[in-house]
Amino acid sequence: MDWGQFQAYGYFALTALMVLSLYGYIYHLYKDQQSGRRDYEKYSRMALDDELDDNPVEPKNDIKESVE
Repeated sequence: MDWGQFQAYGYFALTALMVLSLYGYIYHLYKDQQSGRRDYEKYSRMALDDELDDNPVEPKNDIKESVE
């Protein structure tokens, strides 16, 4: 096996891995949206509502967890 063939197999494997990762991430986002865990449509408003006096997308969690 020469160097060019090794590069071709590596390129194919990396491309396949990236495609699978992308589809896995898209599925994760879809599953969270459908289960109601997150509402990603709220996050799309962040680009439009970016003034200092606008309401935040999610409330700030002021409770600090203690590390034991």
